[in-house]
Order: sequence, then C-alpha cells, then structure tokens
Amino acid sequence: MYNYLDFEKPVQDLELKILELKKLAENGEAVDVAEEISRLEKRSRDALRDLYKALTPWQKVQVARHPDRPHCVDYIKTLFTDFTPLAGDRNFGDDQAIVGGFARFRGEPVAVIGQEKGSDTASRIKHNFGSVRPEGYRKAVRLMELADRFKIPLLTLVDTAGAYPGVGAEERGQAEAIARSTSACLSLKVPSISVVIGEGGSGGAIAIATANRVYMLEHAIYSVISPEGAASILWRDTTRSKDAATNMKITAQDLLEMKIIDAIIPEPIGGAQRAPETVIASTGDLIARTMKDFAGANTDFREQRREKYLAMGRSL
Repeated sequence: MYNYLDFEKPVQDLELKILELKKLAENGEAVDVAEEISRLEKRSRDALRDLYKALTPWQKVQVARHPDRPHCVDYIKTLFTDFTPLAGDRNFGDDQAIVGGFARFRGEPVAVIGQEKGSDTASRIKHNFGSVRPEGYRKAVRLMELADRFKIPLLTLVDTAGAYPGVGAEERGQAEAIARSTSACLSLKVPSISVVIGEGGSGGAIAIATANRVYMLEHAIYSVISPEGAASILWRDTTRSKDAATNMKITAQDLLEMKIIDAIIPEPIGGAQRAPETVIASTGDLIARTMKDFAGANTDFREQRREKYLAMGRSL
C-alpha cells in the first residue's frame, strides 16, 4: 500500500476510488467502468502534476522523508556490480548507518559510501534510521583513505536526518569524527561525487558530502539543521517548522541558485517514490557523465575542491 503524504489527500481519494472500481470490475460486480476509470486516472495524474509543480519547502521536506523513496542500498544494488562491503572502523565497531565498500560502476572501479535509513522496522533499527555514530564516520574515513591510496574515485549517497546525538556517540567523539570525515573528503587526491538522495541533514551529511561535484534529487533537502530543530531554537515553537523550512533555503532549487550544489536530478511526477527505477537510472547517467568529464580533465582535484568551497564562503 502506497504511503500518502498529508497534502496528497486529493490524489489519494481519486486513486482509492480507482482501485475500488477495478476490484468491482474484476469481481463482475459492476457494469463496464473502463471509461470512468480512465476519466479518474486522468484526473489523478493532473492533480498529482499540479501538486508537485507547486510544492512548498515544507512539502519538499515531507517528500524527502517519504519512507518509499529509494534508499542507498537500492542505488548500490542497481547501479553497481561486484560490490564488496567493508565493515568496522578498526577502533570500536561497525555502524550500519553507513554502508560502504568497493564496486564497479559501468565497468570502472569506484569506492561507494552511503547513509542507509532502512525500509521497514527491522532494517530501520539495524541501520539506526540513517543517523550515524562516530564509528560510522571513522569507517567512512578508512574507506576514503583506501580509495585515495589505490587512486579510485569516490561516490557518496547522502540520506540522513543528522548524526546520532546520543550520549554514547558524544562520549566516543562524535564532533571529532565528523570533523575528521569532512577533512578526509577535502584531502582526497582522487575525484569525488556526492548525491543527496533524500535528507542532507547538518554535519551528519557534510561529513561525506564535501565533494568535487554535489548533486541533489529534485525534491531532496540539504540543511544545517532540521526545520523542527531550527523552529525550536529560533522561536521555541516546533509548530513553526514550516516557517523555518521556507526561511532556511533548504530545497535543491534554492541551493542551486546559491551555487551550493552543482546540478539537480529531476524526479518523476509524484516524486522518486513513485518511480524509483527512473530516478536511479537518471542518477547513474549523471554520475557517468561526470566521471567521463573527470577522466578527461587535467585537474588537481584537491585544489579544485578547495577553490569550490572557498568560493562559497566568499559569495556568502
């Protein structure tokens, strides 16, 4: 059963009516309803298109968090072959909120690091809802260093509400781990590409997203803090999350205009959750074009990355 968002209720009513008519027709309990179904399907498509043409920033937050959106493991399974996961930080343990390893992308070796939220209760608990602990970021650093040593390009898939804020994580050096991971991203001699596929939350996202090219899905978000957190701090009122989402400029469109990201990957009408294969294929095509550009470029990727982020500071 599809999970409808609050603002999708007009579409939900139409689609449920269509399903009801189809069941009646299958059971032979109705006269020919094909014409009525066709009419309702058109109305549903039009309503969905109109909704997604004019999404507010808060509605984009809800779409970015949609449980049916394709997750990191879906991209890895579809886009890469010979994926060999690596586990552990060689210091404390293995954090499965970070999935990483080496694979082939269209025949070429790559290192892949991504944040995985999980798709059902068991997997969400296993992956800690995508909230990474210090050992997860230290695992990411280990993978980055291996990629650099063997001159293998790095791809990262970002989807987290933020780093895990628990007492244990703080005791094990959460801030230091995030800082080291961000520093490792900036220090890579190999090219790096990052794609925000859902939520890009705070330092938890930046720790693996400080890349030569940063892309976002059309309805993804990327922010220094969640809208709820910002509303709580600024107004001491979480009901003002909608205001925070608007004022923080967290949508892909806002961030492209400010030159924080490099390109937007279009999503089908209704969001990535309605056609995961389409979105994953589009993401793969953009990664392939970027890899081709990198392969033909005589560039110091570390210096290019440095200039990219210094330019953001100067422009802001």
